[in-house]
Amino acid sequence: MAEESFYGVTLTAESDSVTWDVDEDYARGQKLVIKQILLGAEAKENEFNVVEVNTLKDSVQIPIAVLKAGETRAVNPDVEFYESKVTFKLIKGSGPVYIHGHNIKDDVEVVDMEEDDEEDDVAEDEEDEHPKKRAKIENAADGKNAKNNKKK
Repeated sequence: MAEESFYGVTLTAESDSVTWDVDEDYARGQKLVIKQILLGAEAKENEFNVVEVNTLKDSVQIPIAVLKAGETRAVNPDVEFYESKVTFKLIKGSGPVYIHGHNIKDDVEVVDMEEDDEEDDVAEDEEDEHPKKRAKIENAADGKNAKNNKKK
């Protein structure tokens, strides 16, 4: 079952970078979903505020929001970062910029591939056996029908 929690950070000129990292207790099945990036009410007029994201896993470094007081105060990127360390940085402007989203931890069952292969082999053996049994039953029935036809 998935465990979901709110994620929220603030970027300013003084604190321009924040990093989200995968929880060590959840080696797999963890993601960060960014739903909204907002420019604070106290942001300077006519100043662009640019938020950049940097992912460690895919080595992606790209702006995901360009905000300006009086023009664009919010964006809804709806981006997901799956099992990767992510850094958000205010590369232009003084903010404040608020980043909101969800931290989702899924209980992913780690499956041993060798056990699956063994189970598949057993299932295949059983499937192979059924047609043979079916053929014997059909042949036996045909034999009885042939005898019954000869008596008539």
